[in-house]
Amino acid sequence: MLDHYLWGKCERISPEAPVQVIDVQKETTVLGGAGNVVNNLVALGAHVRVLSVVGDDNNGKELSNMLSSIGVDIHGMIKQKGRKTSKKKPSNSVTSTSGSIR
Repeated sequence: MLDHYLWGKCERISPEAPVQVIDVQKETTVLGGAGNVVNNLVALGAHVRVLSVVGDDNNGKELSNMLSSIGVDIHGMIKQKGRKTSKKKPSNSVTSTSGSIR
């Protein structure tokens, strides 16, 4: 799973609904779910091998590349046609430099 964050500034509330109007300045994607645990284990010096099924899609490729880039053995990852790899936007994914916008 990938987590996708939007970073920007909120300077006003929409007149149509009580939601922030955001000027998105940056987007980041990080390992989410079990991928975050894998990232933490690698950071602690563990040698990690992932056994999982991901979609044969752009998100699956991005996830595989991110895991490979931190030294994870991804030979146990199976790409399945028709499956979608999860990429979520956490509920507080729009963030300013001074903290979360809620």
